[in-house]
Amino acid sequence: MQEITVSKANKAYALLKADADRILKLIQVQMDNLTMPQCPLYEEVLDTHMFGLSRQIDFAVRMELVEEEEGKALLDSLERQLNLIHEKSTQSQEF
Repeated sequence: MQEITVSKANKAYALLKADADRILKLIQVQMDNLTMPQCPLYEEVLDTHMFGLSRQIDFAVRMELVEEEEGKALLDSLERQLNLIHEKSTQSQEF
């Protein structure tokens, strides 16, 4: 039974990580091709997706599939990466 629980926990984390990676890629494409960081569409997409991911992580934590610290670390990592993309984009627009 322990193997099944560990397997489900690993799968849950992998799915959450895939969602985080998808958000990062979506924002990267937007920044590279479509919009500026000040655009309301950019902010709407980012806020909506980040809220959705945070709710998914919360659910996985409540189901005891992911440790709270793991979920928080995943969100923190994504936020740091998104901040780097944002900074890079705003620096390139200044030139």
